[in-house]
Amino acid sequence: MKVSPDYYDEIFQFQGEWDMPSACGLKIRTTEGKTYVIVTELYQDNPGTSVTYAGQRLAEQICRAKGLELNDIVYVECNPDTNSKLSFYDEEYFVVDFDADPAHRYHQLGKEEIMKLLDS
Repeated sequence: MKVSPDYYDEIFQFQGEWDMPSACGLKIRTTEGKTYVIVTELYQDNPGTSVTYAGQRLAEQICRAKGLELNDIVYVECNPDTNSKLSFYDEEYFVVDFDADPAHRYHQLGKEEIMKLLDS
């Protein structure tokens, strides 16, 4: 399951759980005065922790590396389309609110919201 490079501008290396070397796709976009940090799961090309399990730790590492403030970004997780027959691998984008309770931490973006974000 290769992830298309259309999903990211760069591969970001990070320290996952137990300091396991890990990798994700990364795009940073600014639109309507907001900075969106979009991390993409790389599946087989990620040797370590998934973006979902890395969570806030990954967001903090990206902010340090890119000179951003965690409180000033909108953090988005992308599960890319891998052209699999399994619906588990369909394209999905989620805004993550690390301060929310677990039941409200993830908000799935609709197609229009995704297109607006990615076209910026």
